[in-house]
Amino acid sequence: MTDVLRTPDDRFADLPDFAFAPHYRDVEVDGFGPVRMHHLDEGPADAPVVLLMHGQPTWSYLYRSVVPVLVGAGLRVVAPDLIGFGRSDKPARPTDYTFERHIGWVRSLVVGLDLRDVTLVAQDWGGPIGLSVLAAETDRFARVVAANTILHTADPALDGRLTWAVHGTGESRVVVEEALLDYLLYTQRAPTLRASDFVGAATVRPLAPAVLAAYDAPFPDDRYTAGMRQMTALLPLTRNDVGARIGRRTMRVLEQFERPFVTCYSDGDPATQGWAEVFAERVPGARDQRHHVLEGAGHFLQEDAGERLGRVVADVVAST
Repeated sequence: MTDVLRTPDDRFADLPDFAFAPHYRDVEVDGFGPVRMHHLDEGPADAPVVLLMHGQPTWSYLYRSVVPVLVGAGLRVVAPDLIGFGRSDKPARPTDYTFERHIGWVRSLVVGLDLRDVTLVAQDWGGPIGLSVLAAETDRFARVVAANTILHTADPALDGRLTWAVHGTGESRVVVEEALLDYLLYTQRAPTLRASDFVGAATVRPLAPAVLAAYDAPFPDDRYTAGMRQMTALLPLTRNDVGARIGRRTMRVLEQFERPFVTCYSDGDPATQGWAEVFAERVPGARDQRHHVLEGAGHFLQEDAGERLGRVVADVVAST
């Protein structure tokens, strides 16, 4: 097995507004591992579960203002750090990370903890990964809140639907937003990546230096950033990409998903704009639901409107 790095615990000492106890579980996929996955586990053990899924380049710290709202509503909150992020283990080679493995690692956690009656809250890559776990373990999930996320499909039917275009056209061409390509190329070419640069650029309100430092805490040096760098390289840009095939398979399951599916998007995130309407049209459980737009928030709506997001999720669980 390849080298696996583990961020020293002292990197996570005294982070602002993050006094949650760490929990760990070994996860294993495709003969790789086991590796240790960190997760928060707050609230009553026998309460309905809310699974909070982050994306790139964040970790469970992103949900620090959401968790208290949900626990205050009597819910159990489980918030994992994807492998390669946060307090979870970090395989050292970029090619150790695949879309399928990310799905498998989270699925291993969900099954290992025997989570049931789950409300999935998915943002950024937390959507493609979390929704694909739902597709594999549908009976464990009771409802979904999709928040500033997408589903990688490269489907030509997305033409004209998205602010950031990513779709096939004709027999053998693709349409991709220039800003997305710029982002992807930067993450592959830059000698050093800092999570705080991406988070700070995608919020409406300025973040305090200590908060930005908390996003950099999992990555003491460049050796630890293989997962952060590789996740962008996993973006499916063509219909032939394995990630797009996974996305289409997941969408086929969602097109049969009749349990509550609520969208909660911000008004300031061009990267995911249009997907709320796509999900609302294609997922049966989204029909006749009250969908939400959080004003004054960017891509990382947990930073700009975390408590509001928490109240939306708590209301969805209470009302469905």
